Amino acid sequence: MTHELKAIIEAAISWQQQGHSLVLATVVKLEGSSYRRPGVRMLWNDKGASVGAVSGGCVEKEVFRQAASVFETGIPKMMTYDGRYRLGCEGILYLLLEPIFVSQEYHSRFQAQIKARKPFHGVTYFQSSIENKGAPMGTILQIGEEMIPLHPAFRYQEADASIRFTQKFAPLFQLYIFGAEHDASQLSSMASQLGWEVHIIAAPDEQKNLEFFEGATSITTPLYAALDTSVFDSQTAVVLMTHSFQKDLQYVMALEEARPAYLGLLGPIHRRERLLSELIEMKPEIESDFIDRIHGPAGLNIGAESASEIAVSILSEILSVLREQHPMPLQDKMGAIHE
Repeated sequence: MTHELKAIIEAAISWQQQGHSLVLATVVKLEGSSYRRPGVRMLWNDKGASVGAVSGGCVEKEVFRQAASVFETGIPKMMTYDGRYRLGCEGILYLLLEPIFVSQEYHSRFQAQIKARKPFHGVTYFQSSIENKGAPMGTILQIGEEMIPLHPAFRYQEADASIRFTQKFAPLFQLYIFGAEHDASQLSSMASQLGWEVHIIAAPDEQKNLEFFEGATSITTPLYAALDTSVFDSQTAVVLMTHSFQKDLQYVMALEEARPAYLGLLGPIHRRERLLSELIEMKPEIESDFIDRIHGPAGLNIGAESASEIAVSILSEILSVLREQHPMPLQDKMGAIHE
């Protein structure tokens, strides 16, 4: 959810500069099932424009209607949306609607935390019963030792009687694509729609620029020996799709010390076996754990044929690895979709 919060903060800064007042809606509690889970947020400005979502689209109009009093008074409020009688989700959503104002100073600190790829926490204080009625409500971001309220009027130090909803925000998930062909462009575009930060690694002889890769943040052409593997942290997926056997082999050797969450290799099984055989021959001391972590052929077996379909297949496998799920039709899953 880090990318969603980042989009909200960036929209807040932009709308504030245009003179808009803002209301943030946060799902703080859920009874039953819903399209999305607690911790999701959306931002409204006083003209009805919004960023983010708290459902599949069926709750948002009611949220904006309820937010009218918050725009008028600047006082946070709780709202309840009972989907058992209006939706197919059969759940009750509890949302906090609060005014927010993000200062330039706090915005800079938030950006620095994102750029440094360090986790942080969010704490939302709210009320849910008569026992804590009147207790302060609002959201703070805890970045290191610093507490950043999303509205300067919120005094979180006085919110002892409030209920706390705490979230951990991981660094933005990033995808490194090794390759510069058409299918790499398709994968870049789709991954960016998931909110991932996409980086392209191309061989020095490639004649492509960043404009070719929709949604990508950067494109670099390092020599194999100069590849900086420290950027491949536990919130990173790597996909090798150069369409060149020798380039893939060189990149695999360069990635030996990297520990990304996912390492995928495009191409059929016989190509993977040949590549791994040459890898072991050239580096007999390489750890078997590294070889076992390579997903090749990359992707799930969904019958993908076109570049776009292959991108869906690869992204699906990455998500299944991240969420520690074994792909299956949801109709065959016993119990709730989410734990």
